[in-house]
Amino acid sequence: MEKFTSTDQTDYEILIRRYDNGANYASYCPQLAHMIKGTEHEEVENLMKEYVLAYIASLESSSSE
Repeated sequence: MEKFTSTDQTDYEILIRRYDNGANYASYCPQLAHMIKGTEHEEVENLMKEYVLAYIASLESSSSE
């Protein structure tokens, strides 16, 4: 799988799924093949947004070196 290199936040999808009869949630970003699990919808959504932004920041810092 080729590394995703976009620095545009809107190029990253965040998919959220409820499981365990609604007791837990998981967010997944297919472009980064990364999953985060938690007990609240907003929690997993916000953690994934932070993960994507950190990933973009790392791309931008490595391209400026």
